[in-house]
Order: sequence, then C-alpha cells, then structure tokens
Amino acid sequence: MIENEGAPGQKIVTIYDNIYDLPDCRSYYRAMHNAGFRTAHFASTAFRAVLAELKHLRGLDQATVMDFASGYGIAPALMRHDVALDDVLSRYVEPWFDEATTEDVIAKDREWFQNRRRVGQNDRFAGIDIAGRALEYGKAVGIYDAAFAENLQDDTPSAELQAWLAETDLIVECGSVAHMLPGALDKMLQATARKRPWIATAPIRGNDTAQALEMMREHQYDVVALDMPPFRHRRFSSQDEQTRAIANAEARGHDTKSFEDAGYFHAQVFIARPKEEVTHVVDWAHSPVA
Repeated sequence: MIENEGAPGQKIVTIYDNIYDLPDCRSYYRAMHNAGFRTAHFASTAFRAVLAELKHLRGLDQATVMDFASGYGIAPALMRHDVALDDVLSRYVEPWFDEATTEDVIAKDREWFQNRRRVGQNDRFAGIDIAGRALEYGKAVGIYDAAFAENLQDDTPSAELQAWLAETDLIVECGSVAHMLPGALDKMLQATARKRPWIATAPIRGNDTAQALEMMREHQYDVVALDMPPFRHRRFSSQDEQTRAIANAEARGHDTKSFEDAGYFHAQVFIARPKEEVTHVVDWAHSPVA
C-alpha cells in the first residue's frame, strides 16, 4: 500500500516504510487510523461488486483473487469478512494491543476474523508483496490462503506463484503502486493468460497510471474508470506533500478543488475486462456506482 510516485528505476520511499513490513499489523493500522485512511472502504465495495459480476458472467461458484502489493491484506480482509474499514482501524487503538506479543495479536486476530467470515464466502485469496513478514501475518490470521513475497518488477514469478496465477479470476490492488509497475503487471497477465482475469485497481490521482493502463490494453483488455467521484485516500502528512500531490494531479488534468485542496490524497477505481465480457456497470446486481 505504497502511495508516492518516483522516477523509473527509483526506489519509492514513503513515511510509512518503517511499519509496512512488521510481524503484525497494529502499528501500521494505528498510523492509517491517524492519517484518515479511507481507500480500502471504497475500493473493497467496488471489488466485491466486480467479483460478483465476474462470477455471475462466468458461472463460477468459487473464484480465486490475487491481491497485488497487498501488505497486511486490508482489501481481502474487507472482501471476505463482514467487517468495515473502521472496525479494523479502530480495533488496534484498544489498549490491549499496547503490550500484546505478536503471537497474542495473531491469535486474537485469527479468532476475530474467523468469527466474521461472510456467509457463503468460499473464494480463495492470495497476496503478492515484497513485504514478507506482513504477508506471513495475513496468512496466519486467515486473510490469505497463500502469500508470495516476490518482486515481480525485477524477477520471474516462482513456480508456485505461477500455478496460483494460472487459476486467478480477479487481480486487485488497493492504493499501491501496482499501476506504476507495468513490468510486474505484464508478467502477471502472461501467467494468467489462460483464464484472462479481470483487474480492479484503486490508484491515487496524480500518480502515473498511463503505462500500466496501456499494458492492459496491449493484452486486449477494455479499461475504464468507474463513474464515481474520487474518494479520500489519506490525509497529507505535510504541506510539502500536499503541494506535490496537487501539482501531480493538476499535471494529469485533474481538478483538485475540494479534493487534494481539501487536505487529502484522492483515489479512483479502474476496472479492466476482456472486451467480450464488458457489461454496463450500472446494470450489475451489486453495482458500485450510485
């Protein structure tokens, strides 16, 4: 869930790097709570609707979902459990978590999620990220069924990951730099070519999405932004960060008034589908568009 853009080949650094790959999620989610993080609330609602329409069109009883740049797994956590983003973020403010061991947190979280699994939810979820410890946490508490600590921008997917990708029906990413990593995206789409998964992504406005969107089109996908207003990602950490974000968004043609000007990064949802499977989003049984 890395937010800020960098030049090609440049390491992307954020103010949350030091808590992005810890043995449990509490420090990261406390920081997100303080920063007013909202993307996962809107994105997961859209992702569930995308998954429902995909399963309907393809006649699937069970689907496989691959979460890219997944970290601790907030997107699949909200997709497969009957919890809201606020439930997750406010949970770790509880004083009990101040002194708990990682083992205690994992055991408590595993029970918490198990008791909140959505009725009838039997889809499979896997995560890909370079943050191996965050992935291990997500798998230990039951958010992921499989997790892959791999750098697909630089490396070829492992045999195990390729096997999962070959069965993937939907790829999601929630506020990360997935849209900035066309090399990784190309490798995933090559590995998933047999099933032609749908893709649902929630990039931050102002980040450079052009190469990734073009990569999807080169793989013969129809790519559209959902017809819904931009939504808050998180609060800016400083005036300098806001100034850069406004400049980036305006450079890509976005009107920042009442959006980035109001003190928050904003994001939007794109969906990519094989051209023969394009349906009108407003006609979906679980439309994410009001």
